[in-house]
Amino acid sequence: MLLTKLLLSAANAIPTTASCLQLPPNTTKRRVAEQTCLALLHSCDTLITLTQIHALILKLGLQHNPLVLTKFASTSSHLHAIHYASSFLFSNDHTTPHPSHDTFLFNTVIRAFAQTTDSKFKALHFFQTMLRYGVFPNKFTFPFVLKACAGIADMRLGKSVHASVLKFGFEDDLHVQNTMIHMYCCCEEGVEFARKVFDESPKRDSVTWSAMIGGCARVGDSARAVGLFRDMQVVGVCPDEITMVSVLTACADLGALELGKWLESYVERKNVTKSVELCNALIDMFAKCGDVDRSLKLFREMEMRTIVSWTSVIVGLAMHGRGLEAVLLFDEMVEQRVEPDDVAFIGVLSACSHSGLVDNGRYYFNSMEKSFGIVPKIEHYGCMVDMFSRAGLVNEALEFVQTMPVEPNQIIWRSIITACHAHGELKLGERISQELIRKEPMHESNYVLLSNIYAKLLRWEKKTKVREVMDMKGMKKIPGSTMIEINNEMYEFVAGDKSHNQYKEIYEMMDEMGREIKRAGYVPTTSQVLLDIDEEDKEDALHRHSEKLAIAFALLSTPPGTPIRIVKNLRVCEDCHSATNFISKVYNREIVVRDRNRFHHFKKGLCSCGDFW
Repeated sequence: MLLTKLLLSAANAIPTTASCLQLPPNTTKRRVAEQTCLALLHSCDTLITLTQIHALILKLGLQHNPLVLTKFASTSSHLHAIHYASSFLFSNDHTTPHPSHDTFLFNTVIRAFAQTTDSKFKALHFFQTMLRYGVFPNKFTFPFVLKACAGIADMRLGKSVHASVLKFGFEDDLHVQNTMIHMYCCCEEGVEFARKVFDESPKRDSVTWSAMIGGCARVGDSARAVGLFRDMQVVGVCPDEITMVSVLTACADLGALELGKWLESYVERKNVTKSVELCNALIDMFAKCGDVDRSLKLFREMEMRTIVSWTSVIVGLAMHGRGLEAVLLFDEMVEQRVEPDDVAFIGVLSACSHSGLVDNGRYYFNSMEKSFGIVPKIEHYGCMVDMFSRAGLVNEALEFVQTMPVEPNQIIWRSIITACHAHGELKLGERISQELIRKEPMHESNYVLLSNIYAKLLRWEKKTKVREVMDMKGMKKIPGSTMIEINNEMYEFVAGDKSHNQYKEIYEMMDEMGREIKRAGYVPTTSQVLLDIDEEDKEDALHRHSEKLAIAFALLSTPPGTPIRIVKNLRVCEDCHSATNFISKVYNREIVVRDRNRFHHFKKGLCSCGDFW
């Protein structure tokens, strides 16, 4: 009955006589049937109706009509039924091509599968079928195929499609180039191939630049992403909202606050559309670059917020040790009927962990499943273990691990070992470290943790043995590095660095720093030095840590009294934490340090972390 009504409705709008169409009767009948099916497919909005139209197509003998088949594929895609459509469109096991299997039909099917989350391999399968049938792809085919390759992130498949692009002569098409750059950037170790395509392009638009910048930012090559953005400015290509989100992501990674501020002003000056995604990127950037107050202000000014907006600020406050504010914001989110997701709970639990809010952490963890139906994941259990560990509740952390319904991962065990090191449970830390090494004999951080335990126990022979085992296995401790932004330029320092053209002045400044903070009461924490050497040599080794080099450079390069902001790739060590406290007091500087775990705001000899780091 439904199909009859649809048929009559569509047919009434179409001429049905030969005199009207001025065509032979058979042609008129065929054209009316075709137009009827096209009209029905255009208005089709349910899968049931689609199956009825499918039956009509077969009844009217239109199963090989190119226009009808392409429209059927397009409608099926909109209804998320492309699997159903493809079984009808290619029901002969893909062995014999038919004239109806033209480029447009294949493009429609390939595009539909490329846009389906779990069926991107199908897009490539139909691209191969297309070539096997001898159907020539056009400039619209390759962007769909390349997007499927990007979703799969398979370099080998991407290169084979790239070869087809060259074979069919579409390498100069701008849209093809852009999607190829995007595809390579989505593949592991593919950025260099993307850069090659980018460099060889005869023409680039904002999409080309955005694809390349976004790719670099996505793989963590943030310095190159920022450099490309500056090149984009030089050649006069205006960035769009997508470009700005990518560059802001790179800024957040680098901790480049001044550049981030400039980008915010650029958005205002150029009237770049401030979508929710762009506002979220600004919030995230300011939080990760050390200005969480600006992040919070932007959040309050947003007219429309998503769960990402709330979570970004909650996580930002947590990173800065402002746990109570993060907890209150989480409660406000719930009161405004914004349903928290598992990421939001990771944020609020991290806030409790970094601020020692153990009771709050227990409450939120218990409310996950009870109040919101969210089953805790390993990350949530990890937050709880981290919270107990940071608070010195090592035994409670162990008890919690033993009652977990999931197998604890190595990250959880490392949290407990770090707590054992910090709170004097050294024998326990040694035992767990040795067990981790048995389970993960090629993970260098396990050896470093055990080495640090032995250093605190002053067991130099065992410490040296651990280092020898690491060397024998070819493992190296990740070198500490620190980045700092001065006059809109990023500088990176590593321990003992002498590559900077001002290194002599920097080392002289470090010597002065050492003398001044010792006068103020600083005592070096030499137990963390890796080798059993003289105390004076140990102090010298600590003296050359990358963050101290960066701070010395900042003291030389910035006006007195201005804040210093640095980004460390590792957890700040105990000695550098103590020394930076004293430097902030002696030189009257606020020093903001972002390490691998959180932010430390040093001011007048005190740190915002309250030793929860």
